[in-house]
This record gives sequence, C-alpha cells and structure tokens, in this order.
Amino acid sequence: MARALAVKAETGTIVLEAAKKVLRENGYSKLSTRDVAAAAGVPLSQIHYHFGSKQGMLLALFEYLNSQLLDRQAALFGEATLKLSEQWDRACDYLDDDIASGYVRVLQELIAASWADAPVAKVIRAGIMGWLDLITGLARRAEREFGGLGPFSAEEVAALVANAFIGAESHYLLGLEKKGIPVRRALRRFGDLIRIAEGSSSTR
Repeated sequence: MARALAVKAETGTIVLEAAKKVLRENGYSKLSTRDVAAAAGVPLSQIHYHFGSKQGMLLALFEYLNSQLLDRQAALFGEATLKLSEQWDRACDYLDDDIASGYVRVLQELIAASWADAPVAKVIRAGIMGWLDLITGLARRAEREFGGLGPFSAEEVAALVANAFIGAESHYLLGLEKKGIPVRRALRRFGDLIRIAEGSSSTR
C-alpha cells in the first residue's frame, strides 16, 4: 500500500513538472492536457486520475510551486543573523531564480486566468495572501528596528512591496527590460535605502 501511494505521488510530481514546462513554453491559453501527458511520458488518463481536469492540474501546479517558495522565503526571513537589507538582496536573487525556473510565468499566467475563473481566483488569492503575511511580518520587524515606517503601516508597506515584485515580474515578461526599463535593478536599489535606514538606526 505504501509503495502504491509513493508511486502515485511520484507520478503526480512528474506531471506537475511537465505542466510547468509546457505552461512556460505555450502559455495558459494554448496549454493542453495532451501536451502535458506527452511531456511527462504518461497516458492522458493519468492527468484525469490525479487532477481531474486541466484546471485542477494547473491549480495543483500553483500550490505545489507556491508552497515550496513560501517555505524558502519563510526560512530566509527567519534567519536572525541576516540584516533586513541582506534579506532584501536575497529576495531579489530569488526573483531571478523564479524567472529562470518558470514559476514567475506560471504565476502571471494564472493571475490573468483568474480574472475570468472564480475557482482559479480563489486559489491565487490564498497563495498571494500567504506572501503578504510573510512580508507583513518582515515589515513589522523593520518597524521595530527603525522606530517606525514614516506615514506607512506595516500592512501598507507589505502591500507596496508585494505589488512591486508582482509588477516587476509582469514588466519583465512583457520585455520592458529589453526596452531599457530597469525593472529588477530598481528593486535591488531599494536595498540601498534599507541600508541607509539601518545605518541611521544604529547611530541612535
């Protein structure tokens, strides 16, 4: 029985990795379960067995990838030995990694699909709320360390940061960096502002 469950889980993971690859190459509108099955090297029936439908497969893909990245980010923000500016720098490194892995394309494709698909929107909202909760915790830490966040609450800072990263992802996929817009460089430069704030707080 344990062996059967392990095989089932392994097949599901193979399908999800194949779905990530196909989605990255073809986009949401052109993605088909038949193409995913071919990329995974499994019968089409396996996708219906594991996920029920194309939508079910894509939602499982998002949750599969998002949970991994939330765990990664929670570990980063939990590293007490790192300054906030160092954590920001690492988060920018992670953005580069997530673009390369295809996660950014998956997220942006599903955000677009969620505008007309309520079940997709429900899952995407829950996933993004997980990120907002993490960032809010980090903003509260900054609030304590810097003695305040100016006119902003921790929740407002978290909303701005989350939108900055999601917007940067969208602009990157639109090819604006190739047009000379410093999408990711601007995010990295924000780390310099954090370093200035760290320097100011240490002299108090």
